[in-house]
Amino acid sequence: MAKETNPIKAAVDRISEAVSEEKDPAADIPGRPTEQPPPLEEPTEPRAPLPPKPDQDKPASYTATGRPVEGLADSRSQESAYLTNAQGTRLPDSDHSLKAGPRGPVLLQDHHLREKIMHFDHERIPERVVHARGAGAHGVFKGYGTAESVTKAAFLRKDVETPTFTRFSTVAGSRGSMDTARDTRGFATKFYTSEGVYDLVGNNIPVFFIQDAIKFPDVVHSVKPHPDREIPQAQSAHDSFWDFLSLHTEALHHTIWFMADRGIPRSYRTMEGFGVHTWRLVNDGGETTLVKFHWKPKAGVHSLVWEEAQLVAGADPDFHRRDLADAIEAGAYPEWELGIQTFPDTPDQTFEGIDLLDPTKIVPEELAPVQPIGLLTLNANPSNYFAETEQVAFHPGHLVPGIDVTDDPLLAGRLFSYLDTQLTRLGGPNFAQVPINRTHAPVNDMLRDGMHQTAVHEGVAPYKPNSLDGGCPFFAGAEEGGYVEVPARVEASRRVREAPESFADHFSQPRLFWLSLSSVEREHTISAFTFELGKCYEDAIKERTLRALAEVDPYLCEQVAGGLGLPAPKATRELESPAPSPALSQLGGTWPTKGRVIGVIADDGSDLDVVRALRDEIFDGGMVPLVVGPTGGTLGASGDDPITVQRSFATARSIEFDALIVAGLPAAGDDANPSRDGKAWTGGADTAVDPRVSLMLNEAYRHAKALGALTVARPALDAAGVPVESLGVVVGDQGGTILREVVDLLGRHRVWDRFPTHA
Repeated sequence: MAKETNPIKAAVDRISEAVSEEKDPAADIPGRPTEQPPPLEEPTEPRAPLPPKPDQDKPASYTATGRPVEGLADSRSQESAYLTNAQGTRLPDSDHSLKAGPRGPVLLQDHHLREKIMHFDHERIPERVVHARGAGAHGVFKGYGTAESVTKAAFLRKDVETPTFTRFSTVAGSRGSMDTARDTRGFATKFYTSEGVYDLVGNNIPVFFIQDAIKFPDVVHSVKPHPDREIPQAQSAHDSFWDFLSLHTEALHHTIWFMADRGIPRSYRTMEGFGVHTWRLVNDGGETTLVKFHWKPKAGVHSLVWEEAQLVAGADPDFHRRDLADAIEAGAYPEWELGIQTFPDTPDQTFEGIDLLDPTKIVPEELAPVQPIGLLTLNANPSNYFAETEQVAFHPGHLVPGIDVTDDPLLAGRLFSYLDTQLTRLGGPNFAQVPINRTHAPVNDMLRDGMHQTAVHEGVAPYKPNSLDGGCPFFAGAEEGGYVEVPARVEASRRVREAPESFADHFSQPRLFWLSLSSVEREHTISAFTFELGKCYEDAIKERTLRALAEVDPYLCEQVAGGLGLPAPKATRELESPAPSPALSQLGGTWPTKGRVIGVIADDGSDLDVVRALRDEIFDGGMVPLVVGPTGGTLGASGDDPITVQRSFATARSIEFDALIVAGLPAAGDDANPSRDGKAWTGGADTAVDPRVSLMLNEAYRHAKALGALTVARPALDAAGVPVESLGVVVGDQGGTILREVVDLLGRHRVWDRFPTHA
């Protein structure tokens, strides 16, 4: 990639320029809080607020009624160089309450104190009951035009570009929980289309726990912390969750997905997304097609191993949100293709014997291939987390012409629930006027007043029909771009609280999923079930779950039972053996390495020319190098071209790197003392290598990551207990050759063949 077109490489050039001009050499490393480094002393000369960083963006400037506002991109930002109250009055002091003398009582008439404390007391809005912990980004969606035969939705037309905002989230934990919990992830995208807002609100798992929305409070209450102790947080490894699952086997398909590696994605950038439900598309001719939506990451699907997830939870609970923000800031923009599986809109709404209205079922991609219809690129971070990521309000009922709902009973409940929840979270019915939620299409809705009404409506007749306002607004039929529901036939029936007979099969698709996993993924799934059930207190719950696993696969059941010290029950029926679906496995392919993170371990005794060459070649490959050194600052500080250290041995951990290359043999640093840094403990072993480097390499090796080392650095591998003849360990004299082999390994995410499997 040419230097001028590579934003990551451009960042390096700016760093070099900063060094030559005696500026801060870390100025362009992703993660810097502001564009300008702060002075040592508190500034006293008034100046305008600093602009946002180049990687940040805001909701587009539209009025509450969908009118674009030209030339006012920063109209919602703070303006004054001086501190003011909410009404714009400048304030001379905000450190002291108004008192009757320096030691006197605080006076009731301190209106500034009252306003400041009042606003602070109300800074928080109720967090989401589920999906509370999230991260978001602005982006753009470009239609391929390949969906034009099945839908008239304008944003899916060829080369149409639509602004978007995407929010990723965990489900069970609170806002303060960790990113890497074993959990389902939300994947919700808001499209600001020319026809109105369209929200595609899905998950990283294509099926759900339940078939009917009336069960949603039950599954959420079961996975939330126990109400008596409020523990465990953001975990499903407890009795109430497995009590519910073992009694409600329709949840088993979703459960086996997140007990597999899908439950702990490596990053949001390597996470699939699914619309879960079956939707109905309508084309220009009024013809209908049933579809399922898929988001396919261009970087491939990749997960953490369980030990990494646990380490990350303690070392960096913000791992996923930091990874997303840093990738965007570095110019390694995450990309997903939106695809659809299409099915004939038949009266029974089934396909190849699969009930399309059952949200606990998938249609294997071998039966209905996913057809790409557009590309989503996330290219800007939010300027304000609360205003954008926290206040964004999604709703499956935010639809545009060409996309309609089906009779999925879970979807029906979501159409009610998502709208209802915004009333509590965002304080009233006008949540669509919050800037991040504002449509980019003109609005004349005749909705009036209510909490937080920011539009100033004119006219005297907010009703239909009217003549006082000239009959405005007028109705729009399909010809004028109006949203017209598909007149789907509703068969004569009777009112019942029942489910279709086809919903009763709870085991065939979990078995298909299990049989489609690679051997290493099966090992991870066995480990996850064993760990989670091992955290349960009641044996009856464990035994009940083992009964369900026996209906999926005898080996799975036997291995989990063995880990729990319990007998393995037998299946109650003869198990079928469907052909595996390769699309259900995360492994087996090769993927682009754009945006992957490679750590280069070095010290001042290393060949710094090799380190520079490695760093530049990694950048040129569209990846992110992080130089890991004994301390912060620079390597070769006395020379003409010092190398910025992004991670020190004290702050680095293997979990944030996709691969490591050792370019030197760093001796134990002055701070390599267990009393200061627990990672420096050697267990009494005498080593000439800093023990924190050994720990890093040992962890990366155990987590099946690619490792490279110059020949002079081979003793570092030996000190870490890494066999140099092992798969995925590259040793040589030429840094470029080592890097190319490591990058080739990175295309498969990890070196899974390093360790034998049994499953």
